[in-house]
Amino acid sequence: MESEFLYDLLQLPKEVAQPAEEELPRGGKKKYLSPNSKRSPKFEELQKVLMEWINATLLPEHIVVRSLEEDMFDGLILHHLFQRLASIKLEVEEISLTSASQRHKLGVILEAVNQSLQVEEKQAKWSVETIFNKDLLATLHLLVALAKRFQPDLPLPDNVQVEVIHIESTKTGLKSDKQVEQLTECRSHKDQPLQDAFDELFKLAPEKVHAVKEAIVSFVNQKLERLGLSVQSLDTQFADGVILLLLIGQLEGFFLHLKEFYLTPSSPTEMLHNVTLALDLLKDEGLFSYPVNPEGNPSMETFLCAPSILSGASRAVIQA
Repeated sequence: MESEFLYDLLQLPKEVAQPAEEELPRGGKKKYLSPNSKRSPKFEELQKVLMEWINATLLPEHIVVRSLEEDMFDGLILHHLFQRLASIKLEVEEISLTSASQRHKLGVILEAVNQSLQVEEKQAKWSVETIFNKDLLATLHLLVALAKRFQPDLPLPDNVQVEVIHIESTKTGLKSDKQVEQLTECRSHKDQPLQDAFDELFKLAPEKVHAVKEAIVSFVNQKLERLGLSVQSLDTQFADGVILLLLIGQLEGFFLHLKEFYLTPSSPTEMLHNVTLALDLLKDEGLFSYPVNPEGNPSMETFLCAPSILSGASRAVIQA
């Protein structure tokens, strides 16, 4: 392969002839993954996990990815993946047959992706050019970012690092430099997100779920009693964010002006505003660090894992 050839060549003594200039125009720059990095077990595991995640996500559409390096470049799979993850519809043609149309489609998709990830184009570790040119490193950076945003519980291998060889064609020949890039974070045990208490409950004691929900409803109603409100169902009454915001206000002493949220939301946009505001309040107070997509209809159980809410709810469960 070209990358392995250049990498091995640059390890040879200086007297060995360098590649012909036409292989890389003067002033041109390229970067390659080192062969050792490509053969790293962690690197291979990362690709495997991401590929299985994509295939599971796109299973209803009967789309199968066999190679992240070869199958992602034209935007077709990225188009379907992002639409499913973000629950939005992108106005792009389904099938693009020419290079120009594929680049255009990829540009539209990446613009939407960057907006969703809140990443500026200049800061992104991917671009239309790198993805279209089958740059595996850029593709992996993009997919890892999407996984962290939309499925933070995906078990990506920890601390995946790769050696990258940067090559530049100068007047005196090829100039090379090696750098290490981080693909996934290095997290200590204490930094790992707490396992969802309700996932653990469903797994270890599913017969107690109903009793726990009843205890939590009782706890919530006790806090909302002074507002003249009551809750009967955790599954339905928190979807618009109103009860949740009022509960946070009671627990943490927040005063929310009615102009800040929609007391009687009448559209999905207004509901999303309320839920996003609740997430922001919890994060600002340092009470909630587990990544959640507000557009993914997070359940009440998810919010109950915030320390202030969980501690009170736990007492309610114990007393029940």
